[in-house]
Amino acid sequence: MTLLAQKKCKACDGGVAPLTRDEAAALLAQLDAGWSLSADVHSIRRELSFKDFYRTMSFVNAVAHLANIEDHHPDLEVGYNYCRIVFTTHAIQGLSENDFICAAKIDLIPRW
Repeated sequence: MTLLAQKKCKACDGGVAPLTRDEAAALLAQLDAGWSLSADVHSIRRELSFKDFYRTMSFVNAVAHLANIEDHHPDLEVGYNYCRIVFTTHAIQGLSENDFICAAKIDLIPRW
């Protein structure tokens, strides 16, 4: 388990600066290689493939549950056998540690 996955998200109502490219890159290095950093450093993204709709939706439901627990919610794009996940912290119009904490926890969700 990564150190990020052991952390809990903190409320972010703005008033703090988003992560710099170097800070985001250092945190990205702690995630599964499937995550990527946007060119403008405002978000991280991952696309996952599944065998069928049932497995896709099982995974998406687990992500939704995790997001509610952490009170930090991704943008999801879901189809028959795929899920695209995008994290950003809207309150600061960029990335915060919360985005990486949730991504690390998603990396631990089993995929069948």
